[in-house]
Amino acid sequence: MIQHLKHGHKDILIVGTAHVSKESTDLVKATIEEEKPDTVCVELCDSRFQSIRHKNRWQDMNITKVIKEKKTFLLLSNLLLASFQKRIADKLDIQPGAEMIQAIDSADAIEANIILADRDIRITLSRIWRVTGLWDKLKIIFQLALSMGNVDEITEEDIEKMKQEDMLQSLLSEVEKSLPVLREILIDERDRYLAQKIKTSPGEKIVAVVGAGHVPGILKYWEKEIDTRALEEIPPKGKLTGVLKWLLPTLILALLLFGFFYGGRGTGTDMLTWWVMANGILAGLGATLALAHPLTILSAVLAAPLTSLNPLIAAGWVSGLVEAFASRPKVRDMERLPKDILTIKGFWKNKLTRILLVVVFTNLGSTIGTLVAIPLMLKLL
Repeated sequence: MIQHLKHGHKDILIVGTAHVSKESTDLVKATIEEEKPDTVCVELCDSRFQSIRHKNRWQDMNITKVIKEKKTFLLLSNLLLASFQKRIADKLDIQPGAEMIQAIDSADAIEANIILADRDIRITLSRIWRVTGLWDKLKIIFQLALSMGNVDEITEEDIEKMKQEDMLQSLLSEVEKSLPVLREILIDERDRYLAQKIKTSPGEKIVAVVGAGHVPGILKYWEKEIDTRALEEIPPKGKLTGVLKWLLPTLILALLLFGFFYGGRGTGTDMLTWWVMANGILAGLGATLALAHPLTILSAVLAAPLTSLNPLIAAGWVSGLVEAFASRPKVRDMERLPKDILTIKGFWKNKLTRILLVVVFTNLGSTIGTLVAIPLMLKLL
């Protein structure tokens, strides 16, 4: 699929590719060699480009920094996406991002400018995370986790559909039905971003290599001026979210105080016991399901009742840091990461990904513990 467009004095060819098609790689190579453009734009951001070109980038990962910066969900989502792409590519005997690599190699061969025209995937995921609640986040993770199933179950019809869609959109198609904002962020925003980056790239002749699923959107927004900086901003947390973050712990503390002062020492003690047990046990169970170190499980049990009352700290962050200290990922864990993320067993076996699972599962257990504890405490009044 090739679209011939104009922007001022610029002559621009949009090459729509199928991310899981060998034919697309040949089309990209032939187009660039024939047109000899001044600039080649590719539907990659710098982080995705680095992941394709530098397979050992995982060795530079600082897992404790990821936890402290509250990016566990984002990294886990990225790894699940990378796993899906790699297994599809292996099934079809193609290299992940082969058509983009070919575009860059062909551009290098003719000494053309190379523009990474897509928005950083970390910004895309962060924008999704910011506008979704905990339940929607869990649905996204669950949908990504389903991709860990056997790729042999994927039909030819599924593969044909993937050729016309963005890979991340294909993965989250079921969640998108109940969460329309996903399409806005995953596809529409990136269509606008790509259109603006392509038409403002240097040179009089430009070849842009993008997924076929983005071509209609690029054409739709071609004549419009887009503020790409606005699309790179992470939306601030809503005021209601900030209020609730402090309101719930305040109400729980008030409930405990009410139990002690008006229900008597016995009632207050029973309420406190239910709070500690529900939070601690379920957070510990979450860490256990992630196959955490015994010290990590203990830290989850002890931390959850306290962190649930502190909006600035999560039980999963505590248990994740303890797991990072207790299990101490080694160089071989980093070296094996690209292979281990291809299977569910590998996710649990690799010490790096296990730490991420510890954070997610502990936080989930603690959240459920809070929801369980509140009605139990109210029954004692």
